[in-house]
Amino acid sequence: MDRIIINGDDYGMNESVSRAIARAFREGLITHTTMLATGAYFDAAILLAREEGFLDRIGVHFNLTEGEPLTEDIRRIADFVTDGRFNKRYLSHPRPLNPVEREAVLNELTVQAERLENAGVRAVHADSHHYIHTYSEIAPIVAALCAQRGIRRIRLNRTFDMPERPCITEGRMDNGFWRGRFDTTERFGRLADVRDGIPDDTEVMVHPDFDRSGMLIDRTGMQDGYPTGERLFRPAVIE
Repeated sequence: MDRIIINGDDYGMNESVSRAIARAFREGLITHTTMLATGAYFDAAILLAREEGFLDRIGVHFNLTEGEPLTEDIRRIADFVTDGRFNKRYLSHPRPLNPVEREAVLNELTVQAERLENAGVRAVHADSHHYIHTYSEIAPIVAALCAQRGIRRIRLNRTFDMPERPCITEGRMDNGFWRGRFDTTERFGRLADVRDGIPDDTEVMVHPDFDRSGMLIDRTGMQDGYPTGERLFRPAVIE
């Protein structure tokens, strides 16, 4: 077997997600996680990871789309921040960034990476909230930052093509940009993409959480304030 990565996204977002990820590690359902430096549960999640022994399995989950930013300059860009909180406007209306905006994005993402480092996380892999690192204007910023800080592995865009979830959308960087510059898997997708078995050299993204009944799930939505999704499982490896 070459390489199978099952990554639990959003560590540090809140208590429910963080404890679900810790449990997923204990049950062998994930191999890595990526952490939101902007997460409301950040400090407690660091302590939890240290107690549970997976501090060395944490990467950076770069964020420009949800929660509060860590720097001031990014707050002046309406396509990223509204009333002091990140918005999702750039996801649906990607556009070229001017030099001042690029610098603000770089500074915000740098501070996010530094917050993990200062908490004792030596991140060697990175991805992002809502795939923001794959957008053509953001990708070079993330690439330069990761190269500078020794982050060697980067998540691709989806490679499993399904009509309802196309691999590449308008404004996104082709996977060729990442391959060769960084260590990437050959394939990347969600749990539904590998339900019948996971091939070698694949990264699978999951979002561990607890539903209304307390079951550990791969969160795919919210209903009445509770996470919804199917029971989290680890797919069989294709021989």
